[in-house]
Amino acid sequence: MTGWLLDSHLMRQRSGWTPARVSLAQSIALAAPVGVSLVERGTAQIAVLMTALITCLAWELAFALIRGRSPSLHTVTAALIFAALVPATVPLWQIAMAASFGVVFGELVFGGRGYGIVSAAAAAAGFLVFSFTGASLSVTSEAMALATLPGAVLLLWGGLISWRVLASAAVVLIAVELARQGLSGLPMVLATAVFGLVFLIADPAAAASTQWGRWVYGLLAGLLIVLFDTLAGSAIAPAAIVFASLLASLFAPLIDHLAVALIVRRRGRRHG
Repeated sequence: MTGWLLDSHLMRQRSGWTPARVSLAQSIALAAPVGVSLVERGTAQIAVLMTALITCLAWELAFALIRGRSPSLHTVTAALIFAALVPATVPLWQIAMAASFGVVFGELVFGGRGYGIVSAAAAAAGFLVFSFTGASLSVTSEAMALATLPGAVLLLWGGLISWRVLASAAVVLIAVELARQGLSGLPMVLATAVFGLVFLIADPAAAASTQWGRWVYGLLAGLLIVLFDTLAGSAIAPAAIVFASLLASLFAPLIDHLAVALIVRRRGRRHG
């Protein structure tokens, strides 16, 4: 996305952030929730994680060789997010196929990290649910939600995710849940949504990049989560967040375009 590329350039100039450092920071932020998922789901989850990592890194190496450039570890974060979303009951060959689709068509064919328009992890998770009968995603536990918070603080502190996106999406979810069940169901909704909000909805490569655009994008993502959740007929389902992330990210460039046009128009009136 153009906005993310511009933001990446500005981050390199102002704060020393490079794609490699961004990937490292996101991997550190993901360490705790991924670790909790391994503890909760048992040793079989290790095979899920290794399959996702090997698949994504293999494609990264293949594209690096084809394009004649040095390989990187940028796809590690997509593999970690995807592995945290997938239960150990999913066959490993399905995980490999879904991870391949996500990292290739969500990231690598566009030139690598920051050039795509959707989250590679969300594309992989969406492919898994759509393509294989009976495949589902894991519901985030309270422990995993708590483990996500330190990483969220790290990414917010580094400016790698937008608090505006998180706040606007969370406001929609909280308002809808209060209207549905009051305060009783609010802790569960927040627990099941926090991982997806931080690592899918707020993904800087997929989210809007203008200040006003981030508010609108977050509101749209929250409304889409509610819509898909209602269609699924369950509590905040991981699939609802995945599909909301994919659809909202497709509108992010248009949202940014309209936000910039509005700013230019206002400035023109002010100085005209």
